[in-house]
Amino acid sequence: MKLRFLGGAGEVGRSAILVNESLLLDYGMKTETPPQFPVGTVEPEAVVASHGHLDHVGSIPSLLSGSRRPPIHWTPPTRELALTLARDTLKLHGGTYDCPFTEVDVRRVTQVSETHGYREPFEAAGHEVTFFNAGHIPGSAHVLVDDGETRLLYTADFHTDDHRGSDAPASRTDRRGEPIRGQRLVAGTTARPDADVVLTESTYSDVSHEDRATLEERFAESVKTTLWEGGTVVIPAFAIGRTQEMLMICEAHDIPCYVDGMGKQVTKMLRRHPEFVRDSDALQRAKSHARFVDGRDGQRKRIAAQNTAIVTTSGMLSGGPAMTYIPEIRDRPVNKIALTGYQVEGTPGRDLLETGSAEIDGQRMPVAAQVESYDFSAHADRDGLRAFLESYHDTPLLVNHGDKCEQYATELAGDGFDATAPAIGETIEVR
Repeated sequence: MKLRFLGGAGEVGRSAILVNESLLLDYGMKTETPPQFPVGTVEPEAVVASHGHLDHVGSIPSLLSGSRRPPIHWTPPTRELALTLARDTLKLHGGTYDCPFTEVDVRRVTQVSETHGYREPFEAAGHEVTFFNAGHIPGSAHVLVDDGETRLLYTADFHTDDHRGSDAPASRTDRRGEPIRGQRLVAGTTARPDADVVLTESTYSDVSHEDRATLEERFAESVKTTLWEGGTVVIPAFAIGRTQEMLMICEAHDIPCYVDGMGKQVTKMLRRHPEFVRDSDALQRAKSHARFVDGRDGQRKRIAAQNTAIVTTSGMLSGGPAMTYIPEIRDRPVNKIALTGYQVEGTPGRDLLETGSAEIDGQRMPVAAQVESYDFSAHADRDGLRAFLESYHDTPLLVNHGDKCEQYATELAGDGFDATAPAIGETIEVR
């Protein structure tokens, strides 16, 4: 089996791996300024998408330009999320070099789309492919590819439940009273399919996440304290996965909240796919608990003056309704901005954390409101990665999707794994 790395090797973003010159695994974009896309040219016979995040599916419509019509295989939520992201990219950047496809290309995606559930083998470009739940976001999948000689497990992005400790607070139990040890939205992966080679993500290979129950309690208490003191809390969150997680946390802790941005549409969409979430009833309660913002007639400015929490895009303050809320609440020290995930260097969210000010809509704004950061990551951390990979201790590992892939591969090799880190543009043969 030959693998050509068009993106995602030694970096986070623009994931794209070509298998045997015919089957393309993911085709994303890297959201820098300007955006970066997979390297080289490619005309696959079929495409398989692991999950609906921009760095994995953001460039897929561009594969359908001209006369090319490769079928695209994904789970039902991934299909809907990819189309949502593509339409948003068109809205923001259509007709510029920052958008590599057209509206016509996006419409073609619906014509060649083929959806599959977990553990349902299907054929793609002469390969047998099977999806397994990756526990990252709804519809996310590990991808097992079998060409008849070699079985490749592409982990894509994944999350594992945290089993530290034995007790869980009542707010972190499901409807059966069982403890929730990871995300509320989706359960962590338990799949460990047999494979001859594993291509693994390594995003948080050098980070240990805080115990999820402790993190959630700390977040909820902080938000409640601000509301009790008469402040407003803006909770920037990514539209896909993170917004729904934060709404579920707000409902579980009885925190009054609004929801704004693309996360509204995604939340409604996920209600149509209950089999891809941990607890569809809990998601419905969260949806009913939150008040949806339509953004008309100065509504956002009025909400910003209320004693409430506001879950809104974007997660790194680089666009979306946050551009309205932050200027409105920034000058009162009783208010709070609760960042919910990693802030990439160069983003307004990172600037805010490091300097106490941020460039919002082209204007540098000092922020007197409190700024806090919480790591509600949907990726496995150092311990989660190792727990997963222990099942493949005697299997060759390829390390990608991380800022420190070579270092992690070297660390794994030092612990007895057969681990290497491919480079962008490199073609390797595995068996």
